[in-house]
Amino acid sequence: MKLSEIYRYPIKSARGHVVDSAMVDRFGLAGDRRWMLIDGEGQFYSQRSAPAMALLDVTPLNNGLRLGYAGDSIEVSTPDNSHEVKATVWGHTMPAFCAEDSANSWLSERLSKDLRLVFCPEGAERKVDAAYLPDTIREQHVAFSDGFPLLIVSQASLDDLNSRLPEPVPMDRFRPNLVIEGAAAYAEDHWRSLRIGTTMLEVVKPCSRCAIPSINQQTAERDSVINRVLASYRRRDGVIYFGMNAIVSAGDGFNVGDAVTLLD
Repeated sequence: MKLSEIYRYPIKSARGHVVDSAMVDRFGLAGDRRWMLIDGEGQFYSQRSAPAMALLDVTPLNNGLRLGYAGDSIEVSTPDNSHEVKATVWGHTMPAFCAEDSANSWLSERLSKDLRLVFCPEGAERKVDAAYLPDTIREQHVAFSDGFPLLIVSQASLDDLNSRLPEPVPMDRFRPNLVIEGAAAYAEDHWRSLRIGTTMLEVVKPCSRCAIPSINQQTAERDSVINRVLASYRRRDGVIYFGMNAIVSAGDGFNVGDAVTLLD
């Protein structure tokens, strides 16, 4: 088995991009989902309610981001604690640093909603649910990801799904971080510990799926067929599962082509 693709998503629920390598920090992949959009109440904003976020292109810069949408673009500087606000993601409210007004106005106009762009500071203390951690790991932190630092999907799992669909879909529908080649379809359901290159992972929880896989990440159009097909064979207790959440237990990064070794 080998690591065939690495995806990073600088802004939660905006367009991601493929990278050849990625370092690991205390939140997971360095630079992954450190930014997020919030509404006027401080609640996170995502493709679940705004599919057009799929069209928001994001390029990391040395001290900020370049945002692109429908041929227009703007650069945003990483804010500091002089612009601190409260942001809530899945019931957890935490301090975050708010981007400048010009960026917020630009985003609000394009997404037709009163929005603010916020950054997760280095010292944030949003903890992974300890109920899913192995006994050897006391705590893990996450930035603005739904609940866990990493999402793993095997290429064979997508290939199997595509064999059931009238038209195949790309991996970006599932917004993984790490794609594994050479495993059997859905083998990741049963993994517990693995090594990718020199980095050790614990696979901790199946990933439950919402409406986002039904959104074309290139056009923002919805297609309900994919979730109907998934529900026909990947539903358990009323929930669709596809891919596995994971945490880093040791190591500092990944490279495309890294060997993947199953440890448990």
